[in-house]
Amino acid sequence: MPRPALALLAALLAAPLMAQVPAPPKPVTPAPSGYPAEVEALYMARFNNTATNGVGGLGNYDPLEDIVGAPAQSLSKASSSAISDTALAAAEAYAKANNSSAFMVIHKGKLIHESYFGDTDAESLIVSKSLAKPITALAVGRALMLGKIKSLDQPVGEILEEWKDKPQGEIRIRHLLDMRSGLLAQGNSLDPMNMWSRSYLHPYHERIILEEYPLTDAPGSIYEYSNATSELIALIIERTTGRRYGEFVGTEILQKIGAPGGKVWINREGGLAHSGCCALLPAQSYARMAMLVEQDGTWGGQRLLPEGYVAEMKTGTAQNPYYGMGLWLGGTYIERRGFPNPDRPGPKVLHSEPYLTNDLVMFDGNSNQIVYIVPSQDLIVLRTGERPPAKTEWDNAKLINTILAGLKTDTPLTPQPR
Repeated sequence: MPRPALALLAALLAAPLMAQVPAPPKPVTPAPSGYPAEVEALYMARFNNTATNGVGGLGNYDPLEDIVGAPAQSLSKASSSAISDTALAAAEAYAKANNSSAFMVIHKGKLIHESYFGDTDAESLIVSKSLAKPITALAVGRALMLGKIKSLDQPVGEILEEWKDKPQGEIRIRHLLDMRSGLLAQGNSLDPMNMWSRSYLHPYHERIILEEYPLTDAPGSIYEYSNATSELIALIIERTTGRRYGEFVGTEILQKIGAPGGKVWINREGGLAHSGCCALLPAQSYARMAMLVEQDGTWGGQRLLPEGYVAEMKTGTAQNPYYGMGLWLGGTYIERRGFPNPDRPGPKVLHSEPYLTNDLVMFDGNSNQIVYIVPSQDLIVLRTGERPPAKTEWDNAKLINTILAGLKTDTPLTPQPR
């Protein structure tokens, strides 16, 4: 396969399975203007780097900015487990066989099982890919709690002056979280000047989105998975709080929940963080953020997110009942589900059977990185890593159902409805 084709298969680490999915309409491809030659040269170097690294995408993120979290500390370990050793061993074996880097099980706030594979350990920084998207929802929730954002229905034109008098200004904050912005859907192109790659790889990617990225539908009218939509959250947080996105996430979320920090890719020195992707955090940090969701936005008796906010995160839309605000929802059983608009063709993830619980919500991203959250059982199951080996298909129901089947519980499981 030619290198440019490989590049577009991988160009968006944070857009799960989207590189193969047609997403009309085609983007405009304006010639670069208003940027110094060295800026465009850096963009092209990044674009070509995705080709060099094939489906792995960019070989590295540069520059990176620190996200300062809490001092390193382990989760409290359970003295005994309500999950059978057989179930834990089977789940660990499934994770290990499928290119995982980390596998964790947390029950009733206690660590039941923790495994790392290959060169990964508890302190390793794991690339978020689209696990960054629930982080954006937590960041918005925290900004709401602090009174920096008025409401989920605040028009972004009140914050982004570039859109004050444009149709894009009618996009609501919630639309940036539930993928109903109306902005161009994710897709691909072999043209290095295409909108999708420029809005992801360009050193001024925020200007590309604000000035060039097209609004194709009325805000709130359609679900379209789009990395650009999530990238705007960093700008929203910085404009409303006056703080760097990475600093805000580290101070207002990670430090509050005892989660270690890491790094986040910024588009240029002193530039904007990529909030739709490209955070690098230890596995425990993703698990602790899932625990914050499971605990309805509270931690250690302190409310960090507004009352009712997590319920909003867990609520799907008419346009896609399987996606809330940064969270994927169990919903009604479908054997195969994808990330793009449900009405569009394209690759879909296997679910071999219904989930054994009807209240499951998930952090879910590229390479089948996933954190399952089961509030009724006070259960968190995390798997990070790369895609399964060639000729092996990831089953999104296998890992969590293995754990649930081995769980001794006083709260009966109610299976996902068909």
